[in-house]
Amino acid sequence: MATTSARALELLTLLGTRRTATDLATRLGVSTRTLRRDIDVLRTLGYPVEATKGRDATYRLAGGKLPPLLFDGDQALAIAVALQTAPATISGTTTAAARALSTIKQIMPAHLRAQAEALHLTTIGNYWDFPAPTVPPSTLTAVGAAIRDQHLLDLEHLTPDGDRPPPAPPARVEPHHLVHWAGRWYLVAHDGDWTIHRLDRIHPRAPTGIAFQRRALPAPDVAHYVMTTADRGDTTPTWPCLGAATLDLPADVVARFAPGGSVVEHLAPGRTRLTLGAWSWAGIAGLLGTFDTDLTDVEPAELTHACHTLAERFRAT
Repeated sequence: MATTSARALELLTLLGTRRTATDLATRLGVSTRTLRRDIDVLRTLGYPVEATKGRDATYRLAGGKLPPLLFDGDQALAIAVALQTAPATISGTTTAAARALSTIKQIMPAHLRAQAEALHLTTIGNYWDFPAPTVPPSTLTAVGAAIRDQHLLDLEHLTPDGDRPPPAPPARVEPHHLVHWAGRWYLVAHDGDWTIHRLDRIHPRAPTGIAFQRRALPAPDVAHYVMTTADRGDTTPTWPCLGAATLDLPADVVARFAPGGSVVEHLAPGRTRLTLGAWSWAGIAGLLGTFDTDLTDVEPAELTHACHTLAERFRAT
């Protein structure tokens, strides 16, 4: 059983959301009577714990806010690791994350600061990350606020170079959910039909302030929906080599396992066109081989030659 002080700290973190007495007692490994004593102690120390009456009483901190920087050891380590290893998908956040970690460590208790400082990490990317352009913080904030407030969102689709298009009426959508996958941010929206937009390909206009009624998402698992949707606004990044082939597979299967940023085009049931890039023609050929299916209409000729070369090498093994 945790010590009283450690248990009180854990209780504070749990009270960030409303929970039943039974749930809290189970998580802390104590009786409900001990739980109530711990809550009384927190109130004595000035923490405003709200409670509902009745047999199924619930508790939470007033306003649902935790006191600042009340971390246990595991949380301190999680913050130190997360701020040093978070992928740089939002422009300008790499240095901001370093500054945030420095600030947090300065006001941590000494023993937690020592744990955080013990994890000084270096994160190295590799070619298989298939990085995407970063998203401006203002874009993420504007889209997130529209989702939270359930307000219609006006947006412009940027040019392939990332520039804003000539003046034109914006597209108006109902923003429903943000998904981060394969180093890319996607917005699941509704504009008469369900659509997916890459955040690095849009520019949100000023807030509309127009409310909409939230709809049920198009699939129970929104992450799976994004991963298996062929038309999700992807465009191939700049690579030394760029090729395409038709695969004898359904589009949702190809979309799920294609490298980040690849362009997936549904041709017919069981037939899909995949366009992707890599640092060499052999690299693209190897990626196509991972789908373990027949390939047709392979372009350009350099990619066809690379496929034949790899086939000869494998045949010789």
